[in-house]
Amino acid sequence: MRSTLIPVVWALLLSLLAGSPLQADSSTLPLETGWQYRWGDSPFDDDATPLWTRQEAPTEWHPIAFPSNPPGREGRHHVWFRIPLPDGGWRDPVLYIYSVDLIVQVYLGSELIYQYGHFDERGEGRFAGWPWHMIELPERFAGQRLHFRVFSDYTDIGLWGEVKLMERPDLILYILERSAQALVVSGFSLLIALLAFILAVPHANRRSFAGIGLFSLASGMMILAESQASQLLLEQPLLWDTLAAGAYFMLPVAMALLLEHWFARQQPLLMRRLWQGHLLYVVVALGLSAAGVINLSSTYPPFDALLLISLTIMFVAIVIQWRTLVPEQKVIIAAYALFGLLLIADMAVAHGLLPWQRIPVSLGALAFSLALVAISVADYSRTQREIRRLNRDLQQEVAARTRELEGMVDRLREFSYQDPLTGLKNRRHFDEILAHEAATARRHDTPLALVMVDIDHFKRFNDQHGHEAGDAVLATVGALLREHFRDADVVCRLGGEEFVVIMPGASAAMAEARIRGLLHGIRECRFRHRDTELDGITLSCGIAAWPEHTGDPLALTRLADEALYRAKHRGRDRSEIYAVS
Repeated sequence: MRSTLIPVVWALLLSLLAGSPLQADSSTLPLETGWQYRWGDSPFDDDATPLWTRQEAPTEWHPIAFPSNPPGREGRHHVWFRIPLPDGGWRDPVLYIYSVDLIVQVYLGSELIYQYGHFDERGEGRFAGWPWHMIELPERFAGQRLHFRVFSDYTDIGLWGEVKLMERPDLILYILERSAQALVVSGFSLLIALLAFILAVPHANRRSFAGIGLFSLASGMMILAESQASQLLLEQPLLWDTLAAGAYFMLPVAMALLLEHWFARQQPLLMRRLWQGHLLYVVVALGLSAAGVINLSSTYPPFDALLLISLTIMFVAIVIQWRTLVPEQKVIIAAYALFGLLLIADMAVAHGLLPWQRIPVSLGALAFSLALVAISVADYSRTQREIRRLNRDLQQEVAARTRELEGMVDRLREFSYQDPLTGLKNRRHFDEILAHEAATARRHDTPLALVMVDIDHFKRFNDQHGHEAGDAVLATVGALLREHFRDADVVCRLGGEEFVVIMPGASAAMAEARIRGLLHGIRECRFRHRDTELDGITLSCGIAAWPEHTGDPLALTRLADEALYRAKHRGRDRSEIYAVS
């Protein structure tokens, strides 16, 4: 499914970079209350249904503010969470979870609706990555209870970050909006890495540029791999997490390489041992993980402890040599301190030492990259001129891209689900909702009617009264259609003077009875434009229903259109039910 979203994703992403932030719909609902947990794993009946989804057991379930790391873990690896789902008007509902430690099954009532990771016969499984999760919910989910079966042999257990009930399109926009900054910084860092490696080639003293390039490459790859938008581009969470881990583990290697170059006369051996030790950890940790000896998730806690020690050692070494540093180097150290603090804060959040929040590590990486570039170009005047020229070119390219993106944003608005003239839903929405209602009708074996509506002689009306008056009539007809049909019915404007009504649960006779009232109301309606009374109008309607007229509910559009043609052929101002000719 997500591979088909890639062109749209890129277009929406470019609009974000152009400075046009996208806002999620107000229907977004965080699930913040009503959570309960229960340690252990449920037994299963002969139908592979977990018994805990059918049993209340009020004394076994305990309230919790958020479904993560319940008290009293004591080495346990299994936990269940549950929550009742609220009411609400949702068209395409999904449950969004920022992340899960480590694998999960989700049950709606007693029905398994989602699984991430593989559970063996003991209810255990290997780490499969830390993606965000989009769990599709059926239309009638309100009032039912969700159960989450979680296994984790990691330091954390349970859901993590955010849990929200959303519409599917809103979730995609939400992911893109919150990934835009990380993607911009990642792109900039990777560009700096490329420039640094290119500039290192012609210089005898390459180590400074090599350190800059390695750090920018590692930080850029880490930020890209950890951005939620990466999952939209390629749905391989374990691959992205492996890239993120490798890049994260390489950061102290790049830092120590650069400091070794700066402190060549004071403490080069200490810095050399630091980057060599971290490089050894990268090789061993990723190698054992790739070989299946250990889970990738288990490589983070020891590295975080090692990183904390290394950052402290580097900081102390910097303080000792502070007076010997030139102003440009002090600027870089300040940026390094900012980046290090953000890494530590992010580490504390990841291990539950701080409440969950998004730490802007990407901004620290950007500040550090900029500082590194600044000091490097100050040391090499010719390099400085080259980078300034490249910066000007980059600014011109960004300005040109911005102008291009402004046009792209305008084109994106054309894909809205809303018809701006009538306020009804448009053809794009109709195609999607018909497919949904057809599937629902098949699943529940309930009838489905479809009515095609066309304003009679509308071209002649426009020619006589003008298009502005015609638009006013279209808006009024749209309002009358919206008021006349049930709340469950979906009224859309297909284009021009043609409308369509989807009537779930209705037979052809029920639809015809509703249409008779509409035709009478239209005949009695008096249309006005700029204090001028206009000629009256009439409607022609074609009706088709499933399963009365076809075995395929998706064929209703064609059948209703044929019935509409017959209504026009027989004199207009009438409705016709589809009949085999």
